[in-house]
Amino acid sequence: MADTLNKSDVPIWTKPSPTSDLRPLTQDQGIKAAKDIAFGSLAGSIAKLIEYPFDTIKVRLQSQPHPPIYIGPLDCFQQSLLAPGGGLRSLYRGISAPLFGAAIESSSLFFSYRIAQSAFQSFVPSLPQEKGENLPLGVLLACGAISGATTSLLLTPIELVKCKLQYPVAHLGDRDSRSHKGRGPLNVIASVFRNHGILGFWRGQLGTLIRETGGSAAWFGSYEGVLIMLHDQRIPREEKVDTSIGKPPPPRIHHQLLAGASAGVAYNFICFPADTIKSRMQTEEVGASSVRGKNQVRSTFWRSGVELWQQQGLKGLYRGCGITVARSAPSSAVIFAIYEGLSGWFD
Repeated sequence: MADTLNKSDVPIWTKPSPTSDLRPLTQDQGIKAAKDIAFGSLAGSIAKLIEYPFDTIKVRLQSQPHPPIYIGPLDCFQQSLLAPGGGLRSLYRGISAPLFGAAIESSSLFFSYRIAQSAFQSFVPSLPQEKGENLPLGVLLACGAISGATTSLLLTPIELVKCKLQYPVAHLGDRDSRSHKGRGPLNVIASVFRNHGILGFWRGQLGTLIRETGGSAAWFGSYEGVLIMLHDQRIPREEKVDTSIGKPPPPRIHHQLLAGASAGVAYNFICFPADTIKSRMQTEEVGASSVRGKNQVRSTFWRSGVELWQQQGLKGLYRGCGITVARSAPSSAVIFAIYEGLSGWFD
């Protein structure tokens, strides 16, 4: 009798029966997916509003010709504010596309990250299967890489539009400056499609793929790793499992912020050269008339990287990295804190 009661008290998701109705499980997965998309979109959008001016400075530092126009981030910021048609508004030029992209990126990352974990658990029975149990860090790194690779396909077209709109107007010719100043996302989209077709929107895809695959593995891996370290070091042994629900207690907010900030730094620093090359590829046509000549052949990822290395060396590949890492720490902390907070609130 006691055994029967104990078995009935076990939650249904921990020991599924082959004859059980799968409909509640399907509904549960659908609700989780909707939460991933909604919470990830909101978190990404809020973080993008905070970091976008710094991202504009980063793109302008990455895409400048040789010899460089700007001495560093502060000089770029000053010139952007004082340039004709500049000001603070110019630092938010083209934000509509990346704001939409941030919502897509964050929701896709969290959604595909969870799906990847579920897939590993399904195909590797030796992995922890109970709800609330953590997977090994190596598996989480692989899930992060899969999540980033998937998300890169959605991000490249959005970032292409963003980078073209962020190119500094002041350093174009008079005719191109007037034309570029009045352009919006729809004008850029129409121009890319007219000149290069649908595949033109995925120019720089290799750079995005490298950045997102390695970066997302570092992003999720750093976040999970720091949380594990803080959990093991700072929480007393008797608090490591909440016996009322049978799983570890949720991370404390300051732990989430610290782990999120660490994740942002790791994500941006590790694969930054790939992002630099991608930005140059996506903006080379905007400045062609004033810098390189209109008839120049479009560069490949490898050719752009070699050219940048020959001109500016390792410093050129990491140009703009400082300001990117500085803004990514608070931005990433905000994303994880909002996502985790909403997930816990609506759980």
